Amino acid sequence: MRVRHQTDNVEAIVAATIEAMEAVKGKEIVTLDLREITTAVTDYFVICHAASKTQVDAIADKVEELVFEKTHNKPYHVEGRDNTEWILIDFVDVVVHVFLESKRSFYKLEELWADAERIVKEIDE
Repeated sequence: MRVRHQTDNVEAIVAATIEAMEAVKGKEIVTLDLREITTAVTDYFVICHAASKTQVDAIADKVEELVFEKTHNKPYHVEGRDNTEWILIDFVDVVVHVFLESKRSFYKLEELWADAERIVKEIDE
């Protein structure tokens, strides 16, 4: 049995992440539950995309801010801030992916983890 949990409030991190994405109008918010996949390195992926690099950056900022405000967790690691086409925010048990729309279409991360339970959050326009 593998143990990979960093925090006791994984669901709170996911909820705060989704709330942050919604606040900055992230598109097609999807949560992938990876807990049943033995090769997964985390429990959840939370994914969204944005129309511009400015919005990608704003969503990532809001995710970090709101997760800390609500759960007192800071990211273990953040990647992609230099080009803001795909920002990855690693909270260990939850890994957040904020894509520029074209990069999300190109990398098709959800298809790579097709065995995961997929939870789609609908956003009112």
